[in-house]
Amino acid sequence: MDFLTIFVIALALAVDAFAVALATGVCLRVVSLRQTFRLGFHFGLFQGLMNIAGWAAGLSFRELIESVDHWVAFGLLSFVGIKMIVEAVGGRSEDAQRIDPTRGTSMVMLSVATSIDALAVGLSFSLLNISIWVPALVIGITAAVLTTIGMHLGCRLVGVASKIASKVEIFGGLVLIGIGIKILHEHGVF
Repeated sequence: MDFLTIFVIALALAVDAFAVALATGVCLRVVSLRQTFRLGFHFGLFQGLMNIAGWAAGLSFRELIESVDHWVAFGLLSFVGIKMIVEAVGGRSEDAQRIDPTRGTSMVMLSVATSIDALAVGLSFSLLNISIWVPALVIGITAAVLTTIGMHLGCRLVGVASKIASKVEIFGGLVLIGIGIKILHEHGVF
């Protein structure tokens, strides 16, 4: 898989982290360097590690489904993409954002919640026999950077941030579905 595709996947996966970071910036209104580091580091770490965990899980049964691996990868990417679009259109409850989400269990729960999609993508990489180390690194760094940008952008765009977040999340979901279609095309389905 070429670097551009990996980077586009990383951007699409980081959309959830970006959206949560926007909401966090809106909630906090002023973001310290410490808060930025905590949230960016944890979101990036969890994105990378969940990607590796999905890849490792896929190694155990890759041989059983090798003949349909491209369909499984398409299905997983499409599922994640559709889920992102549905969440963006349906909206989310922002009640959890009332406290400082860059601390304690809130931060851990948000880190896990925003990185579940990376688990499914890691599984897809495993099924397609793609080495995980470069993608996991790119995915983790991209999530950390977009989280940092999202937090500071949220502070500056207090009223507009939620509208931007949903549109970016819809775009990210469409990108993941597009990559799934590209995988099918590369395997001669079209």
